[in-house]
Amino acid sequence: MSELDVQIANRRQKRADLEAAGAPAYPNGFEYDHETTDILDRFGDLSAEQLEADPQRVRVPGRLTAFRKQGKLVFADLHDGKNRLQLFLRKNAMSEANWDRLLLFDIGDWIGVEGPLMRTKKGELSIAGEQLTLLSKALRPMPEKWSGVKDVEIRYRQRYLDLMSNADSRRVFEVRAKIVSGIRRFLDDRGFLEVETPMMQAIAGGASARPFVTHHNALDIDLFLRIAPELYLKRLLVGGIPRVYEINRNFRNEGISVQHNPEFTMLELYWAYANYYQLMDLTEELITGLAEGILGTTELTWKDDTIDLSRPWKRLTVKEAAVQLGGVSPEELESSDTLVEALEKREIELPKARTYGHLLMTLFEETAEDQLIAPTFITEHPVEVSPLSKQKPDDPSFTERFELYLGGMEIANAFSELNDPDVQAERFRQQLDAKEQGDDEAHAYDADYVTALEHGMPPAGGEGIGIDRLTMLFTNSPSIRDVILFPLMRPIKESGAAEGEEAGEEADNGSADDLNPGE
Repeated sequence: MSELDVQIANRRQKRADLEAAGAPAYPNGFEYDHETTDILDRFGDLSAEQLEADPQRVRVPGRLTAFRKQGKLVFADLHDGKNRLQLFLRKNAMSEANWDRLLLFDIGDWIGVEGPLMRTKKGELSIAGEQLTLLSKALRPMPEKWSGVKDVEIRYRQRYLDLMSNADSRRVFEVRAKIVSGIRRFLDDRGFLEVETPMMQAIAGGASARPFVTHHNALDIDLFLRIAPELYLKRLLVGGIPRVYEINRNFRNEGISVQHNPEFTMLELYWAYANYYQLMDLTEELITGLAEGILGTTELTWKDDTIDLSRPWKRLTVKEAAVQLGGVSPEELESSDTLVEALEKREIELPKARTYGHLLMTLFEETAEDQLIAPTFITEHPVEVSPLSKQKPDDPSFTERFELYLGGMEIANAFSELNDPDVQAERFRQQLDAKEQGDDEAHAYDADYVTALEHGMPPAGGEGIGIDRLTMLFTNSPSIRDVILFPLMRPIKESGAAEGEEAGEEADNGSADDLNPGE
């Protein structure tokens, strides 16, 4: 037997001994009046004399995370997931049955403790335990050191081990929750209505990406997991709701990397009568406000950089960014032919679709994107890669669209929404042509959406912000898997390695058009 097998066998025997002594290993509940964090907050400033003069008797649940026996005295730590509280357990202060039960407890067990609060000779606030109740027997040991799980593969696959031993990991997900609730407050206060749209759709729409396909047995039809909620949200503008948003889960059947997970979360909002200029101002206000409210500062630490979110943020067109940051000459941007030459000179793989727009975006992404550390709006995207956005009145080859970059990552994507049904129908047809030319991420033709536009959609701005990537920046987490509780992982083969890859390996082949209003 392995050492782990021996430990599990010992713990199972202790469980059997406890149950034989009348202590159920998994009772149905436990009435309590405080958790450890609450006790520290409420009574942490009281002195030993104050606790003696006004005794505070408590009933507290938690997980045993340390256990030190010294003759007829046991020191233990009770943890609620946030903070620990010391237990001071004396044999002469407990019944014989409780003391015997205590000696059958293991680190990792969930227990309930009842007794008065006190301070030890060293001044540490503690519970002088008198009654002990087993709440759940842990049959497997906790990670060896309370300092945390260091193996990245284990952290992602067994997040519960990560959370029980890594305080920083828990903080990441607390920050993520605050980002989501902060976004809701921000938009609710400005009159936006939160809605829900279908996650299974007959047409994969709202973004340029490969979808996941499933099948509905009763209707005997194939359906697609949502790649973006955009077209449904804009139908609500047609219906007369002027401000609408959804915090949504999306699914894209693409690569996995430090910035890409096939299942991800994003905010998507639509604002009637607004355009992409107003959305830039709104985005600055939202993200700086979140940073101030959650982190208490507008400066983010990201890898080796400090990112200053102070407004206003820089704005560059795609062409300007390629020239200023990517070292591309203006002459190389003149035509499709010059772009092909520029890509080949830099040994950059050509995109499947050889339109001017696809070539320009490939050059920008490969030469300038990773240099966009400070918050920067990249504007004026080519019409070929923006099938749902309005063209610029003075240059119809480009659109009123921006992508926000922070820390070298795309964080948001927005545009002045296309609302001419005839132009939209033609854009859809152009996407079908692109699909025939080999672009498997081209947008499908959505006839019902065109019909909706024919009923009249007001001018509007739409935007998507990636919740996962924003959390990465706010918590200085280098991988998107660090901010998703249960990221997608390959199944483990019997040998212990992930099927088809070494443990922890990532394939960096995500879509370049990451955040359609929605992500």
